[in-house]
Amino acid sequence: MPKMKTHKGAAKRFKLTASGKVKRFKAYKSHILTKKSPKRKRNLRRPGLIATKGDIKRMKRLLQS
Repeated sequence: MPKMKTHKGAAKRFKLTASGKVKRFKAYKSHILTKKSPKRKRNLRRPGLIATKGDIKRMKRLLQS
């Protein structure tokens, strides 16, 4: 059987934490920033975690190298 390849699109967007959680970056930070409040833009800077169990399982499968 050939090796599983890392999904490069997912690897650029998601990272695994040391405890095995999946870290993601937030959307809506790329353009039309003038109408968004500074607080909202500041909160978009911080990464979030994927919460759904099914999504976590899918991401880990895509990220395994």
